[in-house]
Amino acid sequence: MNTGAKEMAWFFDEYSKFKGFSPGVVTGKPVYLHGSLGREAATGRGVMFATRELLKATGAGAIAGKSFVIQGFGNVGSWAADLLAQQGARVVAISDVSSAVVNEKGLDVTALRAHAATGRPLSEFTGGSSIPKDSILTVPCDVLIPAAIGGVITEGNAGQLQCKYVIEAANGPTTPGGDAVLRKRGITVLPDIFTNGGGVTVSFFEWVQNLQNFKWEEDDVNAKLDRKMTDAFAAIWKIHKEMGVPLRTAAFIKALQRVTRAELHRGFD
Repeated sequence: MNTGAKEMAWFFDEYSKFKGFSPGVVTGKPVYLHGSLGREAATGRGVMFATRELLKATGAGAIAGKSFVIQGFGNVGSWAADLLAQQGARVVAISDVSSAVVNEKGLDVTALRAHAATGRPLSEFTGGSSIPKDSILTVPCDVLIPAAIGGVITEGNAGQLQCKYVIEAANGPTTPGGDAVLRKRGITVLPDIFTNGGGVTVSFFEWVQNLQNFKWEEDDVNAKLDRKMTDAFAAIWKIHKEMGVPLRTAAFIKALQRVTRAELHRGFD
């Protein structure tokens, strides 16, 4: 948290002072300092791909026309909001660390991002109404995306959520107690271990490009990310349906299956 391309460039430069030119030592670097095209938006884009696949799998249809609430308007939340809006989503409420704004007809995400870039609070945005930031989680919507910090959906407030889906774009936004309440209420939770994996996936792509001393086109990066997120969701969904377990459990089962398979092929019992 609170780091960006500039800080990654510092790591790259300092390491290279001692070990020689080493662009692959860290990822998330500026594009013109051996970073990857598409990396800045990658986590938010992965959230969009993950949401698309979940809605499709559950029979809810396309992103277009669905209402979204997004807690957090940093890199992940702002890009997710932008990319979802491009797919026809109606983003009805967004919050950041200081305030929140709502518009039942849908916020102009492009204008809101420009407003936030000036350093003004979301509450001053003229395209919506200000609401207390702590009330963002209970705004009625089809899809709630916590994209800020961990532990925000708890046993104490999970019963107040008014959504059909929770898409975990933050790390650990739902506590175990909150998760249990959501399951009991029939609210589908797409776990963070999968949902926000777009960033680290494109970081891997950046590392591969550094090793090759070659830069891929942005369309190629985005297409490769789409394939990775789609394939990963399909694997999780298959376990979810076959074993009758929550998607979070299915994601961990898939991870353990891969680790176990690698160990068995090494000859370990």
